[in-house]
Amino acid sequence: MLHSPVPGFGLPFALEALLALLLVAIGLLLIVFVVKLLIALLPAALVALVVWLLTKDRLLTAIAFLAVAVVSLFKRL
Repeated sequence: MLHSPVPGFGLPFALEALLALLLVAIGLLLIVFVVKLLIALLPAALVALVVWLLTKDRLLTAIAFLAVAVVSLFKRL
């Protein structure tokens, strides 16, 4: 019997394959969630960038980002 350099969990092969598929599915769901979150926050980031370029004030930039993000969030609900 060949020994793998990465030991398994000592589970049967079918169970390890099922666990691997489950972990891949969870990873894909996380990636989709992060991409959707970045797309949802894009307008807020653009407004914050414009405020930063106009004022160079971090407080106003943060307020603009949060205001647009909250409005965007409530608009989606």
